[in-house]
Amino acid sequence: MNFDRVRHALRGAFFTFVRQPERALAAYRDSLRADPQHVGTLRMLGWLEAQQQRWPTAETWLARAVELDPKDASTWFNLGWVRDHGGMDDAACDAFTRVTQLAPHNDRAWYGLGMLHARHGRHREAAAALTEAGRLQPMNGLAWYALGMAWQHCNEPEKVAEAIEHTLAHDPQTAQRLIRDTGRSDYAARLG
Repeated sequence: MNFDRVRHALRGAFFTFVRQPERALAAYRDSLRADPQHVGTLRMLGWLEAQQQRWPTAETWLARAVELDPKDASTWFNLGWVRDHGGMDDAACDAFTRVTQLAPHNDRAWYGLGMLHARHGRHREAAAALTEAGRLQPMNGLAWYALGMAWQHCNEPEKVAEAIEHTLAHDPQTAQRLIRDTGRSDYAARLG
């Protein structure tokens, strides 16, 4: 065991707990100097930098972590989230795609991937990813709303209707928004 790394990491954990992020970051950087290959320390540095919304720095730490542990789906997810928030959309798509390969049951990765595709007008790809997100998390009204909107952009009225029907059963408020935003007045009467 690398006691120097552990000592600094404990200081980092303490400063994280007492909400002193800059001191926590300094302690974790000391911990990393003691053991430059410690994936957990890289993850913590990425997480702390993301909390400060320093996306490029957070991305750097998390990218190093996935280089060392390329099969860790949760770190890939965090990397995708940081890249998404930092405006690195193509790289975020790559990270979320990697999560869906490593952990196909991760509905949040499918949702993130779908939202990124939708943002760039790739509505068929968005619909495919959001279909999986909705299948994995059937009560997620936001995923079903986004799926309905993707199908609307693809000019698939039957599939929009399916998304509305599903959303009506699980999230009537979001269904109301989906009905309004897709112009499906034929469903408005069902809202009562």
